[in-house]
Amino acid sequence: MVAGQKALEEFAAGRVKVIADHREMPSGIVHELMRLGVEVEARQLDVGDFIISDRVGVERKSVGDFLQSIVDKRLMDQAKRLSEAFERPVLILEGKGLYSRRAIHPNAIRGALAALTVDFGISILPTRDEEESAAIMAIVARREQLERTRAVAIRGEAKGLTLPEQQRFIVEGLPGVSAVLAQRLLEHFGTVERVMNATEEELREVHGIGPDKSRKIRKVLSAGYEVKDP
Repeated sequence: MVAGQKALEEFAAGRVKVIADHREMPSGIVHELMRLGVEVEARQLDVGDFIISDRVGVERKSVGDFLQSIVDKRLMDQAKRLSEAFERPVLILEGKGLYSRRAIHPNAIRGALAALTVDFGISILPTRDEEESAAIMAIVARREQLERTRAVAIRGEAKGLTLPEQQRFIVEGLPGVSAVLAQRLLEHFGTVERVMNATEEELREVHGIGPDKSRKIRKVLSAGYEVKDP
């Protein structure tokens, strides 16, 4: 084993955790993460492919998929959702030949990259292959979870949480509300009670809450409870 690889494995080994969308589990990147000693937990994620902390979410695209998402116009919608869900959204762009694989004008590709960075605040990390993608995620996970002591954003049991964590836990139970959105809502309204009593218009004052999401939140909070017989 070369010295650099050994140092990387010691850097990440057994001390950090990454949540992966269940569709990523058969991929080589998950194998590489586990080989580096990173704990990988499979979940069904609504946004992104990997969650590294309560503020870092990662969308991973091969060069081919990235180009296809430009063609079929999926890219901007995915970028919007990623930036709304995470304070530090990241796109891992994996592979070579970005400007040579498809008959797409280079300016269209450059425009898409610029929009991701400028309009949506997404950090773009180019990698050669799955091994390098895993290495970068392992290092980011260590920085977030160990150096900055940030938790992986995962909704589980509320036992043993501090009061702010309990408040965020409650708000995260609302439809479409991620850990980042829960924090924004609480910072904006001040208390859980005010979040729950907010109108659709007031909810939309918070970045990341649009008409559809505010409508769903109010529906859950105001609809009568009905138990239907099976």
